[in-house]
Amino acid sequence: MKLLTNLIFDSPLLSLFLTLVSLFLLYTFTKKNYSRNNTHLPPHPPKLPFVGNLLQIGSLPHQSFNSLSLKYGPLMLVYLGETPYLIVSSSDMAEAVMRTYDLTFATRPPSVASEILLDGDMAFEPYGNIWRQMRKICTTHLLSSKNIHSYKTMREEEIGHMMQEVKNQASLSNGVAIDMSKILYTFANNIICRLVSGKFFRDEGKSDLFRELIEENIAILGAFSVSDLFPSLACLEGILGLRGKSKKHKIRWDKLLDEVIELHIQRRVCGEDGDIHEDFVDVLLSLQKDPECPHFSMENVKGLLLDMFAAGTDTTYIALEWTMAELLKNPNIMTKLQYEVRRIVRQNKMVTSKEVTEMPYLQAIIKETLRLHPPVPLLLPRQSMEECNINGYTIPKGIRVLVNFWAIGRETTSWETPYEFKPERFIGSEVDYKGTDFQFIPFGAGRRICPGMNFAASTVELALANLIYQFDWELPCGMTVDDFDMKEAPGLTTRKKEALWLIPKYRTSING
Repeated sequence: MKLLTNLIFDSPLLSLFLTLVSLFLLYTFTKKNYSRNNTHLPPHPPKLPFVGNLLQIGSLPHQSFNSLSLKYGPLMLVYLGETPYLIVSSSDMAEAVMRTYDLTFATRPPSVASEILLDGDMAFEPYGNIWRQMRKICTTHLLSSKNIHSYKTMREEEIGHMMQEVKNQASLSNGVAIDMSKILYTFANNIICRLVSGKFFRDEGKSDLFRELIEENIAILGAFSVSDLFPSLACLEGILGLRGKSKKHKIRWDKLLDEVIELHIQRRVCGEDGDIHEDFVDVLLSLQKDPECPHFSMENVKGLLLDMFAAGTDTTYIALEWTMAELLKNPNIMTKLQYEVRRIVRQNKMVTSKEVTEMPYLQAIIKETLRLHPPVPLLLPRQSMEECNINGYTIPKGIRVLVNFWAIGRETTSWETPYEFKPERFIGSEVDYKGTDFQFIPFGAGRRICPGMNFAASTVELALANLIYQFDWELPCGMTVDDFDMKEAPGLTTRKKEALWLIPKYRTSING
């Protein structure tokens, strides 16, 4: 999906680029064209030579695809340059792709940025033995239920740091709104860095460097790639600089990760049986001696660590930012949530993980946020490994597939009043994000479902509970609910376009 998020429509390179590619128009008429070779393909909107449907896709591709799918159907072919994409926009078609033909669509398409930055990882690795080993390591040794529970103290400490920062800024601001987007992003960044590298990121003064590299990751993985859209123009990749930029960024990551790994190796003074696994680096280093992981290289260690950085920060931050925004937009829901949290938590200054399990309305609010504001609206791209038939249409081998969960979350056949923020729809409902209810798949489904969904959900739940318990929240002075901007920003993930400025009021009588 890196080729979809920044389609350079706002870039000064657009005119130059279109001029260059127009020289190849004659060549495109000789290229293989799926629609001429097969009459049973899914429907597609009319397209221009060479650029295909690119000019019909705006800066928020998931919304553009949704508009097109309302006319051309939930299984739709779209040409982004020379490259055809299958756009899936309904729960039924998503189930066909991610359950019925899950193995057929279990691989990832190649891309310039991911092949350089995430070499040896799990998220973008093509389907095969290496991917299976990486997946097993993640689910068994890093993100199992047992391990997630063991991160409890670390999670609570980082939430405590965030609460203190909100309190400090609220005190200094003297009733003026503070930038909660910045605070929430710092928290999400810190908790992922702490999870991956222990206290190294803070003890060694690397917080800013980690944050800078993660932000650049998001920018590069979401950047326009010529060779993804126009394979015949792959030679221009060097001119536009994405390959070179990715390599330079990878060198910076390697330098930092080598430092992290070396420090962990030095600290492993105990024998193998006495090792205490405090973070992901410790766990992954121990697996290099495991006979069940004979081909687990240092590149695989770095690849998995980069996966965690790439996937964890933005998803956690976005879920919290949109949840707080929706609560301020819907004060009645905020009041109801405050009542639930403060009724259950009556003695502690911090809400605990155990108490959160007794808060069904809070959990419903987060689910509703993920439905309306999925952090990755098009999920991660897939590619067909063989030809198949879905809903009477022939799906060719090698076609790239995007599942538009943003559209599925607004499907009228699955959701009543789908554009309304209504957490009550999840109360008493068995619909969950575990990958079996295809109307609700913010973390994907099938073999490629996100293994970090339970950690992400537990972190967001606990952080939100504490924000609601310890503070009352107001919009900036002079702003009304009707003025509150809920637009999405373009990018790899769906951040809020405008920063979230709020007025926090600390509850001095925490049991009041």
